[in-house]
Amino acid sequence: MTGPAPSIAAEMAQRLRDEPDEHMAVERQLLNTRLAHAERLGDMGWTEWNLQTGESIWSDQMYTIFGRDPGDGPIHLRDLAGHVEATDRPDLDLRLWSVMHRAEPGEVEFRIRRHGELRHLRAVLDPVVTGGHAAVHGVVQDITCRRRAERVMSEARSKLLRVREQAEKEHHMSLALREAIMPGLGETIDLPHARIAVRYVAADAKPSLGGDWYDAVPLPDDRVLLAIGDVAGHGMPAISQMAQLRHALVGLAMTGHSPDRLLAWLNDLVLHRMPETTATTIVGHLDPATRMFTWGQAGHPAPILVREGTATQLDPPAGVLLGATPDEPYELAGVELREDDLLLLFTDGLVERRTRDIDEGLALTMEAAALLRGDPNDGLDQLIEVIGGPNPEDDTCVLAIGVLG
Repeated sequence: MTGPAPSIAAEMAQRLRDEPDEHMAVERQLLNTRLAHAERLGDMGWTEWNLQTGESIWSDQMYTIFGRDPGDGPIHLRDLAGHVEATDRPDLDLRLWSVMHRAEPGEVEFRIRRHGELRHLRAVLDPVVTGGHAAVHGVVQDITCRRRAERVMSEARSKLLRVREQAEKEHHMSLALREAIMPGLGETIDLPHARIAVRYVAADAKPSLGGDWYDAVPLPDDRVLLAIGDVAGHGMPAISQMAQLRHALVGLAMTGHSPDRLLAWLNDLVLHRMPETTATTIVGHLDPATRMFTWGQAGHPAPILVREGTATQLDPPAGVLLGATPDEPYELAGVELREDDLLLLFTDGLVERRTRDIDEGLALTMEAAALLRGDPNDGLDQLIEVIGGPNPEDDTCVLAIGVLG
């Protein structure tokens, strides 16, 4: 019964001695697995070059980074420059010299060709001396994706800067052209028996001005031409088209013909001389002798009449937008104005918003217009603010005509 005891005790002792070794082996295997995962995740590998023996050791990821078969073994330190792009070799040679001869740690970037594809690598190098043996330890990371992202971001920033510069240039050109076409925006215009105030507010979200315009011109027969319009689009094309329409209208108005005939002529101009252009407008004559405002419209919001604290939108005569069709006639409407009446002509940027119905915008405008009194210049800025301020997506032009005694 006592014979086997020493054997069992020896076996148990041996097992106890072996368990730490087995445990350490498991820990080492787990550590190696974790390091391999980290290397793949960071696309980095480690290397050691022994300066005495010339021996080189690579981790598995180093072979992946260099696109090298593990059966071919690692690249020796003396041969590394031969695998690097020629333009990057001087920097690599200088860094290696500092590490080996001055024992200065450092890092360097260089490019290689991996299966014909250019790759960007970064190496962190450290001199190590152990037991009288000198070596260079290195960590190499493939940073190609990072450099590509940086290049894309840099190109995007450069493109954005060019776009901004172009937009700013176009904005200044637009302002200069608009000032040349319609000087004195925002100033009060005194005409026989009427005083006119104008507001032009550029869209918040647009880099350039649009095709909104107005005109107020005394005619040879003592009537006054009053007009407002909006050419579709933004920027230089819209401003150029707006200028053609406005100048054509002034010239045609000198014939003395009625607004419906002037609109028909403008429609012919757009159809035959301005292809792919559409525009809306109101054209009217104010007769100071009778205070009669006779007007026609081409797809444009009808004017608002403010009389004795009440705002009313006039009923529009028939008329389609300019450039739509040659077959639809333009008709006339008329309203007899009184002393202290205020007539508001405006473009759709005043009442339209993406975030609300146009009827709601029109109701707000009429409510704010009803509060206007006296000089037409008073209260226009407040009216624009009350109904929502500058339109984020469209320019706004308002023409306020106050009838004098």
